[in-house]
Amino acid sequence: MLTLTYRYRIYPDLQQELQMTDWLESCRRVYNYALRERKDWIASRKCSVNACSLQSEYIIPADAPYPDYYRQKKALSEAKKTNPGLKAVHSQVLQDVIGRVDSAFASMKQRGHGFPRFKKFGQFRSFLFPQIDSDVITENQTAVATTGGTPATRCLIKLPKVGKVAINMHRPIPSGFKLKTARIVRKASGWYVSLAVQMDVSVPDSIPQGHAMGVDVGLEYFLSTSDGEQVKRPRFFNQLQRKLELLQRRLKSKQKGSSNRRKLNQKIGRLHEQIANCRRDFHFQLAHRLCDNAGMIFVEDLDFRIMAKGMLGKHTLDAGLGQFVNQILSWVCWKRDVYYGKVDPNGTSQECPDCGAVVKKDLSVRVHHCPECGSTKPRDIASGQVIRNRGLSAVGLIVEEIACGRDLSGALPRQDRVKQESLRSDLEKPALYA
Repeated sequence: MLTLTYRYRIYPDLQQELQMTDWLESCRRVYNYALRERKDWIASRKCSVNACSLQSEYIIPADAPYPDYYRQKKALSEAKKTNPGLKAVHSQVLQDVIGRVDSAFASMKQRGHGFPRFKKFGQFRSFLFPQIDSDVITENQTAVATTGGTPATRCLIKLPKVGKVAINMHRPIPSGFKLKTARIVRKASGWYVSLAVQMDVSVPDSIPQGHAMGVDVGLEYFLSTSDGEQVKRPRFFNQLQRKLELLQRRLKSKQKGSSNRRKLNQKIGRLHEQIANCRRDFHFQLAHRLCDNAGMIFVEDLDFRIMAKGMLGKHTLDAGLGQFVNQILSWVCWKRDVYYGKVDPNGTSQECPDCGAVVKKDLSVRVHHCPECGSTKPRDIASGQVIRNRGLSAVGLIVEEIACGRDLSGALPRQDRVKQESLRSDLEKPALYA
């Protein structure tokens, strides 16, 4: 089963925008209520050993069951009878909110995430239609004349209990796919809809073939390839940081809840969205350029969350290394039928790519120089070549033999090197008898 997601810009009218904004606020309240219900049940089953709670806690009977997903969905149906605001929201939209609370607790237990937090006003930015018809998108021929005399085409999408909303279909949905879900997202720049389409087809994995390329990412250069290409790191956040500081400084003097504060918050949100869009566009263009020149791409299996916590965390997050390596590059490789693999990152910068010798060097040393084979090249390019060699070994392909031979200290395993050195020392011993 192949599932893809396409995001489009929608243009609701004033009435529809007010309705969807009210829906988001109702979903936020349901989310907070369900979270509070689970949190109170958990708090009633435990207490601190050395201190009592500084705030009052609900005393829940011992035989009260845990408010899980199904019990809260049943309670939601009962609450809609007394709350007219919940009746205005689509029923499946509210049920999905309960599912988001359940997913947050599941992520906390299984993936080690923190305890779910309450949503403040404006922090709930999307709601989902779990079921949607396949024929919700229609085209209307408007009478607006263009310079060529041909009428313009405007598409409309019909959302349940919202009505027909204008949508910008900048790219068509592939034929053979069926619409499954629709998620409405509110951003600083406007409203968007993410359509999940599905097709009953199995796509085979990419086969290792063609030209191999190793990619080493960093902060001095955004990436360095095994082919000798180095891409400078663009500074998306630093270019607009001064403007962002001025806007946030003005925000301190605005009264909370005022119209001026809301408008300034919207400006700050649009600036953050501009930074994210520039970074994402750069990542996609670079990923496609790498796939144009390679049939296999290998990267290091790094945890970029650790890099983001260091003193260079600001620059690491600005570059978006994790987004590029783990999300965008892997997706573009799958879409372009380019093999994508990860290798062990330990010692990639301490190994000679030509002979395999271990060459220790600090982070300040930016040029790789091997004392055994005499190879000299930039450190990041040498690391990319080591990544390429490890990737080829992992997929079972043979790395091309180097001209200097295999008799260097790092080219053979340690046991073979010890045997070779002992044999060489025996040959160099003087003969006892002439």
